[in-house]
Amino acid sequence: MPSHSLEKPGAAPRQPAAAPTHEHTSPGDIAVGVVIGRTSEYFDFFVFGIASVLVFPAVFFPHLSRLDGTLFAFGIFALAFVTRPIGTVLSMAVQRRWGRATKLTLALFLLGTCTAGMAFLPGHASLGAAAIVLLTVLRLGQGLALGGSWDGLPSLLALNAPASRRGWYAMLGQLGAPLGFVLAAGLFAYLTSSLSQEDFLSWGWRYPFFVAFAINVVALFARLQLVSAHEEEGLLNRQEFEPVSTRELLGSQGHNVFIGAFAALASYALFHIVTVFPLSWIHIYAGQPVTGFLVVQIVGAFLCAGAIVASGWLADRYGRRTTLGSLAVLIGVFSGFAPMLLNGGEVGQDLFILIGFVLLGLSYGQASGTVTANFAPRFRYTGAALTSDLAWLFGAAFAPLVALGLSAHFGLAFVSLYLLSGAACTLGALRLNRALESRD
Repeated sequence: MPSHSLEKPGAAPRQPAAAPTHEHTSPGDIAVGVVIGRTSEYFDFFVFGIASVLVFPAVFFPHLSRLDGTLFAFGIFALAFVTRPIGTVLSMAVQRRWGRATKLTLALFLLGTCTAGMAFLPGHASLGAAAIVLLTVLRLGQGLALGGSWDGLPSLLALNAPASRRGWYAMLGQLGAPLGFVLAAGLFAYLTSSLSQEDFLSWGWRYPFFVAFAINVVALFARLQLVSAHEEEGLLNRQEFEPVSTRELLGSQGHNVFIGAFAALASYALFHIVTVFPLSWIHIYAGQPVTGFLVVQIVGAFLCAGAIVASGWLADRYGRRTTLGSLAVLIGVFSGFAPMLLNGGEVGQDLFILIGFVLLGLSYGQASGTVTANFAPRFRYTGAALTSDLAWLFGAAFAPLVALGLSAHFGLAFVSLYLLSGAACTLGALRLNRALESRD
C-alpha cells in the first residue's frame, strides 16, 4: 500500500521505495533449499523403488513368482508418475486461490502421510487383496503430492544465477537424486546386512518409510522458510513465478512443453535402468548378494554426484543443449554394451552400474529446464513443472516394468532398445527445438 504520511513544508520530496530485485538474494542460499527439497523427494522415490524389488513381491504378492511379483510391484511404482501431472494441475489451482505456502504444505503433508502409511500396511497374509489396494492408493497419493511439491525455487535459482554460470547453478538441484539414492540404498543395505531375511520382511523394511516421513518434515520447514523469505522480498510474486491454467499453457505453449519433456528423455530413461532395474535383475537372476550390490550402486551414486558437478562446468563451457545432445549420443553407444555387461558376471554388472551412473550424472545434471527458456515469462513457472512431470512419465515411469518384463521373456537386448529410443527422442527434440528457434 502507498504511504499517506504528510511531508514537512519545504522538505525534499521522498523518493519512492525501490522495488525488490533478485540482486539481493544469494544463489547459494536458494541452492541449499533446492538441494534439501529434491533430496527429500528422491529419498521417498528410491525407498519405494528399492522396496518394490526387495520387499513388496514377498509381502504383497507372495502368491506369485518372484518375477511376476516384482512386475506387479513395478506397475504400482509407475502409478505415481501417472498421477503426478494431475497433482501439478490441482496444486496450481490451490496456489492461485490460497497461495504457494498453503499448496506446498498440503503437498508435503500428503506425501508424508502416504509414505508413513506404507510403513503401517499389513501384508497379503493379513489382508489379502485389500493390502494391495491400500498400497496402490497410497502410491497414487504420493504421485499427487509430488506434483504439488513444485515450489519454483529452481526457476528462482536460474533467475539469480550469473549468465556465465547458469549451467553450474542448474545442476545443483539435480544433486538431490544421488544424495537421495545414497541415503535410501545405504539404509536398505544396513538393514539387509543386520537382520535376518525373516525379520527384514516382517518389520525391518518399514523403517526407511518412517525415516522418509521425518525427512519430509525437515524439508517442509526448510522450504517454507525459503518460500516465505522470497515472497516477502517480492521475488516469488513476479509474473514468471505465478501459475497459469493448464488449458491456457497448452493452448499457447504446448509445443514447448512436449519438446522439453522429450529433450530430457535419454537422461530419464537411463535413470531407472541403472538404479531400480538392475537391482531387480541381479536379485532375480544373477545371485549377487543384495547388500554387496547396493554398496556398488552407492559408489556409483557418488560418481554420479561428481559427474553432475562436472556437467555444470561442461554446460557453461560448451552450452547446455550441446552437452545434453552429446550425452544422448554417449547413452546410445552405452546401450549397445548393456546386454554384454549385464551378462558379464559380477565384474560386468558392476561396470554397467558405475559407467551408467557416470553417464547419468553428466546428462541428468543438465536435463532440468534445458529448454525452459523457450516459455514466455508468464508461462515459465507452470511450464517447467509440467515439463518435468511429462519427462518422468514418458521416460522413467515404466522403465523398470518394461525393461524387466521384456528382458525376462525376450532377452537383455530390449534394455538396449529402450535406452536407444530415449537417446533418439532427446536428439530429435533438440533438433526440432533448434529448427523452431531458427524459424522464429
